[in-house]
Amino acid sequence: MNQKFGQASRWIYKFLQNNLDKEQFKIFKPMPAPIDKIQNRYRWRIILKGNMTSEANDILNQCLRQAYEKNWKNTKITMDVNPNSMM
Repeated sequence: MNQKFGQASRWIYKFLQNNLDKEQFKIFKPMPAPIDKIQNRYRWRIILKGNMTSEANDILNQCLRQAYEKNWKNTKITMDVNPNSMM
């Protein structure tokens, strides 16, 4: 397992736990994606369950901004609201 990817997913998980309302959102721990490696890149996912609000959207955007400021090399972060597939 690539340490950088694990580091990024752990940081994002902690950020979400500390900033999202635990009454409104269930945050699942980082796990390897069902297809955990594509084109020699490891994939992790964190699943959130809850109703999207403008406040939650602001928190997710803040999370992305701060994560990209950390400048983890070769790390790409995407968020999908209401995904069509969980693969």
